[in-house]
Amino acid sequence: MKLIIQIPCYNEEKTLPLVLNELPKKIPGIDLIETQIIDDWSTDGTVEIAKKLNVDHIISYIWNKGLGTAFKYGAENALKHKADILVNTDGDNQYPGKYITDLVQDIIHKRADVVIWDRQTKKIEHFSPLKKTLQWLGSSLVRKLSGTDVEDTVSWFRAYSRESLLRLNIVSRFSYVLDTIIQSGKKWLVISSIKMHINPPTRKSRLFKNIWQHIKKSTGDMLRVYSMYEPLKVFVILSLPFIAIGTIWIIRFLFYYFINGWDAGMVQSLVLSWISMTIWIQLFAMGIVGDLIAKWRVIQEDLLYSRKRELYWETDYELHYKK
Repeated sequence: MKLIIQIPCYNEEKTLPLVLNELPKKIPGIDLIETQIIDDWSTDGTVEIAKKLNVDHIISYIWNKGLGTAFKYGAENALKHKADILVNTDGDNQYPGKYITDLVQDIIHKRADVVIWDRQTKKIEHFSPLKKTLQWLGSSLVRKLSGTDVEDTVSWFRAYSRESLLRLNIVSRFSYVLDTIIQSGKKWLVISSIKMHINPPTRKSRLFKNIWQHIKKSTGDMLRVYSMYEPLKVFVILSLPFIAIGTIWIIRFLFYYFINGWDAGMVQSLVLSWISMTIWIQLFAMGIVGDLIAKWRVIQEDLLYSRKRELYWETDYELHYKK
């Protein structure tokens, strides 16, 4: 069994040696361990450091493409090089690499498709009360949307089986973490977690400027990915206020009609009701069309999965579970 440890990097020349030196050299059940750097247009000596420290695979961009794109290209390269497991960590040494041995156990023993490192955010001292609260709320929403029980949904330290890499199709440029959880839930992939600590921060996050930008982008990613798989639910929810408003105007018209009879002044109630009901019908129709597109998407993803298996080393190594 082959493991590739992937490290997305953006100007990480100072911390990359710390990350690489802590990675395990041997893991029971793993025959070969390789390292992979995704250089997201670094302008420092990240690539030179990676070459000096004998990183096996280095993927470099000529433009900053974002964490989601970095993971997507890294996953494709891992499949190309016949990896059975891909571990994604961080270049700033936030996650203790020595615990990768624990992270991959559920995949080695075929108990899970994806394993996520639970940072136990409530216990992290350098997180403010506001950040802890927002992360709890965000993770609760992701669990609801994905139908999973993942506690720390924004943790980057994860292990993916080859089967999960073949199934998942990254569509978010900003970050892959929420994208892959929602997709995993909708595709019946098994997710497990292990609770561990993290290292003290070495720098501020470069993924977002502030917590509010992170919320904005994460919320957009969540809604976009969820809408791909549950468009009917999304459009039905969006249409509910309009049918409620339309019903209220109809009731108002009937109330005054039976009390006072016909009055030209009540025409506005009918007009507003008609506008609201028209919007409701249009949104509901969009939900029906979206649902049909989503069904077709499932067929397309099955075809893409078959194509990936042919392209990326088809073997009999598969995981079969019941949710």
